[in-house]
Amino acid sequence: MNFASDNAFGAAPHIIDALHAASSGPASSYGGDEITARLHADMARLFEREVAVYPVTTGTAANALALATLVPSHGAILCHAEAHIEVDECGAPEFFTHGAKLVPLAGRDAKLAPATIEQALLRFHRGFVHHPQPAAISITQATELGTCYTPQQVADISTLARRHGLKLHMDGARFANAIAHLGCTPAEATWRAGVDVLSFGATKNGALGAEAVVFFNAGDVGDFEYRRKKAGHLLSKMRFVSAQLTSYLEEGRWLATAMHANALARRLAEGLAQISGVEIAHPVEANAVFVYLPNTIVDGLRAKGAAFYDWSPPAAGRTLVRLVTSFATPEQDIDLFLAAARGHT
Repeated sequence: MNFASDNAFGAAPHIIDALHAASSGPASSYGGDEITARLHADMARLFEREVAVYPVTTGTAANALALATLVPSHGAILCHAEAHIEVDECGAPEFFTHGAKLVPLAGRDAKLAPATIEQALLRFHRGFVHHPQPAAISITQATELGTCYTPQQVADISTLARRHGLKLHMDGARFANAIAHLGCTPAEATWRAGVDVLSFGATKNGALGAEAVVFFNAGDVGDFEYRRKKAGHLLSKMRFVSAQLTSYLEEGRWLATAMHANALARRLAEGLAQISGVEIAHPVEANAVFVYLPNTIVDGLRAKGAAFYDWSPPAAGRTLVRLVTSFATPEQDIDLFLAAARGHT
């Protein structure tokens, strides 16, 4: 019973098949191959417009390189205090931007609200040499607490960003899970709502290691290609990353696997909510369940071999834990986990 992360499971069979097929025969290097060309066409269809697509192998690289392209070294990036770029990327955005400042903000369910951003911007004086200059807002879709911004919420943040001359970045490590929940199109959730650049994730949803930076406006690409090369993410055998992404998008697989993971998370949350002493901490909108469990249940589950992440230290006899489902989580593991939890109430 592994609910520690959607990274815990391997690659989907169709991804492995795509990699095998891509290894047959020679191909042009550094993205000059036919598979990468196909990826550009696939992404254009997905987002219903021409986009600039740059495959990379990690979400950290996608986020850091995208932000570094949009933000000068003296700039500031406003994000949620729980954001992956703030908590879990070891200073990569600051490193890649050569010193831009992350400004972490509070927000319910790990979501930023326009009023909070507006208030934070009052701290900075435009053109004042002693202050970093706000340059971008970064939001996460789905968020680190498993919630999702609606297209209207994204548009409201975008409207504020435009008013202040800021760019809007979306960390889409779990973008598929968000779209599966929202039931909207990728276009409606991104550029039509005012997103400038998306870090498009696939690794958490069945890829071996494949992400992409997607620019919706050609004018924002700037020197991204040079930054990607300098950072060591211009792969000579780019086709193996592109092959994962094309297979991921083919026949709607990316959405089907996310819908499966989301459904398992809802089933898990619904079962846990029926157990005495258990409290669901945040809305379950993607593939993560944040739940307060009595410590007796936590200890009992781990004794049964369940793997999950403590989101906060134990307090008052209970612990906030994170349970993440994936494209490959066995359905019987949901039943086993719930049975074990009931057995330790």
